[in-house]
Amino acid sequence: MGWQEYQGATTIGLICKNGVILASEKRVTYGYMLSSRSGMKVFKLTDQVGLAYAGLVSDMQALSREAQAYANLYALENNRPISVKSMAKLISNMLFQRRLFPLLMETLVGGVDDDGPSLYSMDPVGSLIPDDFITAGSGAPIAMGVIEAEYKKEMSLEAGEELALKSIKSAVARDIMSGDGVDMLIITKKGVEEKQFPLKK
Repeated sequence: MGWQEYQGATTIGLICKNGVILASEKRVTYGYMLSSRSGMKVFKLTDQVGLAYAGLVSDMQALSREAQAYANLYALENNRPISVKSMAKLISNMLFQRRLFPLLMETLVGGVDDDGPSLYSMDPVGSLIPDDFITAGSGAPIAMGVIEAEYKKEMSLEAGEELALKSIKSAVARDIMSGDGVDMLIITKKGVEEKQFPLKK
C-alpha cells in the first residue's frame, strides 16, 4: 500500500485577520476500507498552537502526544509558552529524525503568538514551509481551488470559518476518502475554540 492510499483526508489551514483556522473532515480510511466516521485530525497543542493532519491516524496521535510533552516542558523551563515558529521547527526536526522510517502523514502547525498569526506545513520527512493557506490530503486539490478563488489574508475569522467549511464540503462531494463531518480549531490570542460541524450524507 503506497503513501497516497494512507493520506485520505481533506485538511486545511488559513491565516485570518486575528487568528488561524485549522480544519479537517472526520472520515478515516485504510486503503479502500472505511475504518471510522469520527476520526479526529485536528489537535489543540497549547492555548495558542494547534496541529492538523492528513494521513495515518496512529502516527498523528503519537506525534501529537510527543509534541505536547515538548511544549509543556518548554513552558516549564522557560516560564513562557513556546512560539508557533519554534513549535513548527521542533516538529520538523522530529519528522526529519524519523526520515528512514517516516510517519505517514502531512502536518500543519498553526497558531498565534507575539509575532501574530502564522501557519506552516510539513511533509513526512519534515520539510518546513510557511504559507497563508494550506491544503493537505487526498481532497487537497479540490479544496485548494475553492480557497485560491476566495481567500483574502485580512478576512475575518467568521469569513475564514465559512471558507474552510465551503472548501471541505467541495472536496467531500468529490473525494471518496473524505467526509462524515468537520472538526475545526479557531486559534486567537485569547485561546483555542473547538467546533464541530455535521455534513449531510
